This record gives sequence, structure tokens and C-alpha cells, in this order.
Amino acid sequence: MDGFSPRRLALGVAALLVLITAGAIGYHASLDETWLQAFYRAVVTVSLAGLDTVPRNDESRAISIVLVIVGVTIFAFVATTLVEGIAQGVQSGRLAEKRRLRAIERLQDHYIICGYGRVGQRIAEEFRHAGAPYVVLDFSEESIEAAREHDDYFIEGNATDDDDLEAAGLARAQGVVAASDSDADNLYITLSARAARPDLLVVARASNEDAARKLRLAGAERVVQPYAAAGRVMANLMLKPQVTAFVDVVTTAANETDLRFEELEIPSSFAHPRQDRGRRNRRSQARRALRDDTEPGHGPRARRRHDCGRNR
Repeated sequence: MDGFSPRRLALGVAALLVLITAGAIGYHASLDETWLQAFYRAVVTVSLAGLDTVPRNDESRAISIVLVIVGVTIFAFVATTLVEGIAQGVQSGRLAEKRRLRAIERLQDHYIICGYGRVGQRIAEEFRHAGAPYVVLDFSEESIEAAREHDDYFIEGNATDDDDLEAAGLARAQGVVAASDSDADNLYITLSARAARPDLLVVARASNEDAARKLRLAGAERVVQPYAAAGRVMANLMLKPQVTAFVDVVTTAANETDLRFEELEIPSSFAHPRQDRGRRNRRSQARRALRDDTEPGHGPRARRRHDCGRNR
């Protein structure tokens, strides 16, 4: 099966038009009918709607036979092309969905964005520029369409449902962002994520201070109030414009400059500077002692000779 092709469909329609035109010319010549009558007879014959009308002579009957056989073949070709196109589209959609779900199952240390509204899309943009893997979890048709446009991994479901969170890879995730417009939904998301993964980083959105307090009690490590954050940034842009603009540039992954703050995690096995300096001093002393023992004129024997010489 070659699948849907506009060229094949155009070829079938063109062949149909050529057949009708040839039939009209043949009927006009064999039956001595007007062009309109001949065209009408060709159309109803090709479409099998005028088979009850028998032409007057053998020549026109032969033309009708040819029109019926070739017309049925062309109609079958066009119909097959259309059906193949529809089937291929459905099959491609299913295959794409399976590939997307398999890709989500392979993700490790990713982030789950619960809620893909204006705030969620902005979060996804920052993740995208930073190269951080993430999965979108939302049930809104507009949000899912936006995720498709950005070629994001997404799960169409409700983030307050534990099964949908598991489908988004909660067991393997590095963090969850509760970015829903509803404080109640964000509270449910935080409780579900914290119950399933006590070690998970949870960042939640809150509309006011009371909701922020409840989200912290539910287990959110960080709570952001968009309106309060926007007001604070706007005030700082008035009071400290240069400092605020600089901080915004270096903390935004989507900036157009090379300036950026990065966070590095120092492992517990990393040596303390004083301990490391002590190790270097001990190694240096060991090398110096080894050199003194092996080089001529150095070491304990040489020192004893020098001491004897001084005693004389």
C-alpha cells in the first residue's frame, strides 16, 4: 500500500474528466445530439445513473460500454486512494501516540508540568532552552494542542489522578511543577506527588498567601505566587533597574546573551579545602624525604658525615 498521495488523487480526477469529455464527443458524433445533451449522457453513463437509457445505435452502445467499464475502474481507483489516505492518517496517529508513550517510559530524571496554561507554557519554554526533559500533563484540548505544536511529550489526563501522574513517569521524575490555575488542584497534586515520592522536588503555584501556606504544609518545597512575583519584579525594576535586569538575564534560560547563572552540586565525597591542602603538604613532604634518601650527598648517612666533619 503506497498510502495517500495528492498526485494519485489528481491523476484519477483528471482521468475521469478526460473520460467524460471523450464520451461527450463520441455521443455527439454517433447520435447527432447537442453538446449539452451529449455531455449529460456521458456524465450519467459514467456515474451509472443512466443505464436504463439505451442508446439508439450500436456505435453509441459501444461507447456506453467503454464508459461504464473505464468509469468504474477510475472511481475504484479514486475511492481506494481516499480510503488509503484516511487509514494511513489513523494508523500514523496511533503509531505516533505509541512512540510518544514509549519515549515517556524511557525518560529518567525528568520534570512533570501539571497544567499547561500560560504559566505552564512559560515553564516549558525555560526547560526547552535549558535542555531539561519534561512531560506535560493536562486535559484541556487547547493545552494539548499547544503541546503538540511545540512537539512536547504530553499525557492527556488529570494531574489530580494518581494513574495519570504515574503515566507521566512520576516514579522516575526529578521534580513536579504544580502549575494549574486552581489552588485546590495544585494542593491535590502536591499531596499525591509527596505521598508517592517523599524525596521528590515539588514546586507549586499559589494565587494568594493562604494557599501558599497550605501548599507548604502539603509538602511543596517551593511555592510561587505569580501576582506577587510580578509585582516584586516591577517594583525592583523601578527601584533597582540595572540589578533587576541583570538578574533576570542571567537566570533566564531563553536569554539571547551568554551570561547565565548555573547551579553545581558538590558531592559529599568532595574534599574540604583544608583537608585537601593537608594532603598535598603530606605528599610534598614524602617526596622530599624520598629525594633526600636517594640523591647523593643527602639522607641520614650524609648528614652523619657532615656532623662528624663539624666535630673534628
